[in-house]
Amino acid sequence: MKNYFGGFVIAFLVSFGTNAQGLLNKSETTFTHQDTLRGSITKERAWWDLKYYHLDIKVNPSEKTITGSNTIRYTVLSTGTKMQIDLQQPMQIYKVTQDGKELKFVRDGNAFFIELNAAQKIGDKKEIVVSFGGKPKEAIKPPWDGGITWKKDKNGKDFIASSCQGLGASVWWPNKDHMYDEVENMLISVNVPGDLTDVSNGRLQSVKKEKDGTRTFNWYVANPINNYGVNINIGDYAHFSEKYKGEKGDLDCSYYVLKDNLDKAKEHFKDAPRMLKAFENWFGPYPFYEDSYKLVEAPYLGMEHQSSVTYGNEYKNGYLGHDLSGTGWGMKFDFIIIHESGHEWFANNITYKDIADMWIHESFTNYSESLFVEYYYGKEAGAEYVIGCRRNIQNDKPIIGNYEVNNEGSGDMYPKGANMLHTIRQIVNDDAKWKSILRGLNSTFYHQTVTTKQIEDYMSTQTGIDLSKIFNQYLRSTKIPVFEYMFKDGQLGYHWTNCVNKFDMPVKVTVDGKEIWLKPTQEWKSEKIEGKEPKLEVDKNFYVTTSNIIE
Repeated sequence: MKNYFGGFVIAFLVSFGTNAQGLLNKSETTFTHQDTLRGSITKERAWWDLKYYHLDIKVNPSEKTITGSNTIRYTVLSTGTKMQIDLQQPMQIYKVTQDGKELKFVRDGNAFFIELNAAQKIGDKKEIVVSFGGKPKEAIKPPWDGGITWKKDKNGKDFIASSCQGLGASVWWPNKDHMYDEVENMLISVNVPGDLTDVSNGRLQSVKKEKDGTRTFNWYVANPINNYGVNINIGDYAHFSEKYKGEKGDLDCSYYVLKDNLDKAKEHFKDAPRMLKAFENWFGPYPFYEDSYKLVEAPYLGMEHQSSVTYGNEYKNGYLGHDLSGTGWGMKFDFIIIHESGHEWFANNITYKDIADMWIHESFTNYSESLFVEYYYGKEAGAEYVIGCRRNIQNDKPIIGNYEVNNEGSGDMYPKGANMLHTIRQIVNDDAKWKSILRGLNSTFYHQTVTTKQIEDYMSTQTGIDLSKIFNQYLRSTKIPVFEYMFKDGQLGYHWTNCVNKFDMPVKVTVDGKEIWLKPTQEWKSEKIEGKEPKLEVDKNFYVTTSNIIE
C-alpha cells in the first residue's frame, strides 16, 4: 500500500491523495533512466532466477544506521556475466563476494552492476554475498513516502519500522528490487539493543543473546515473498497468541503490541479472527499457514507486510475513527486490520508483476472490506458500504499506470476499482459463481506474480462473459459511462454514451417497479413500455450515471 494504503494506504483520503489496447489518457510524465532501471526487467536481471535471501543486519537506533549482509542464492537461466542488485542512496554496498572471491562492481544511481568472475552455466545454482550499510532514507509520512521510521514510545523506548511499497525495498537493503521475481524463501536475522524485540516475517526460529548485550532475532519465511513485504518492527513489545481453526487446520496467530497497549489490544484485535473467518469464506484458505499470521503494532498507520501485518490505527474502528464510506458500516470494524490483512490474499498471495497493475492489490482489497461487511451484516449492508466509497473517487487519471518505469496509476484503484468489481458481480448475477471466481483467483494464481491481462482473461473465462470493454472503461479511462434514455410514444430508447469504443455492458433497470435487464450499446435501442408516465431507475449497484434526455 502506499499512496493508497499498500498495499497501502490511502492516498485517496488525503486528496486523492501487456500495455493493453485502448489505454486512454496515458500519463505524459517524463521518466528517467533510473525509473527504467528500477521498473523494467533489465538484461542484468533477466538471466538469473532468485531463490533465497539471508538478510543479516544490525540496527543501531542511536545512529539511525543499518549494516550487514545479504546472501543471495539464484539459479542461472541463461548466459550472463553481469548482475543488477539494487540499493538506494545514501546506502552503500561495501563488498560483494562469490566463492570467497571479491567481485568488482559499479554504481549507476540506485543500481549496482556486479561483474561475475565464475562461469554462469545454465542450470547452475549460485550464491553471492553483498555487504552493505548506511543511514537509510527516513520516512517522513509513512507508509506513503517509504523508508525507516525512527520513533520513541511514550516510555522513551525506541520504536522502529520499515515501510517501502512503491519506493522499493532497496531503500534499506540490497536485493533484486523488481516484483516479477519473488524470493522463494528467506532467513531474516535482525540484531537490536537487548531491551528491544524485532518482529519480522515468517516464524521466529531463535533469539541469540550476543556478548555485547544485544539480541539477534532469526525469522524464517517458508513461502515466496515480495520485496516490499519484507519488514522489520522493533520495539518494547508484549506478545499474545491464539490458534484459529481455519480451512487448512490450526493457524497460529500472534500479536505484538507496545506493552502499555496489551489490555486494549486483547479486546480490539478480536477483529483478526473475524477477518480470517470472512476472508477464508470469500477467498479460500489463508495463503501462508506455514508462516503464521501476525499483527504487529507499528509507529505509522499500517501496511500489508506478508505474515507480519503492521498496525497503527490507534485501536479505533473505522479509518482512524472515520468511516470512509459515510454509511455507518465502516464503523463496525477496524479498517487497518481488515484492509491490510485482506492484502494477504491480494498483494501477497497474488502479486502484480509491474506496479502499473497495482489495482490488482488495491481494488480487490478495497472490495474485500465490503465483503467483510456483507459476511457479518448482510448483502445489502455490504453493497451500501462499497457504493458509499464512491464519494472518494476522483477520476483524475487512469487506474493503470505506465509500465516498466515503476509508475502506479490513480488512487482511484481503491474505491473505483472496488466498484468496478461490484459492478461485474451484478453482471454475473450468480453469487455462488462469483464466490467461486474469487476463490479460484487465489488458487489458480497461488503464490504467483501476475499481469492485468491474466486477471482479465481469467475472469472473462470463468464468468463466460467478455469483460474486456468493462475493464477498458474502468481501468484505462477516466470516463464514467452514462446510461442515456428517453420515453417517447410508448417506447423506451436507450444507449451508452461517455464510454470507450464498443462498450456494451448489460445493466439492470427498474421501470415502474418492474426489474428488467437491458443490453445497451453505443447505438440507440428501443423497448415497448406500458404506462403514460413511466419512471426508470438504474440499479444502484452499477457504477454508472443516468441521463433522461427528454424530461
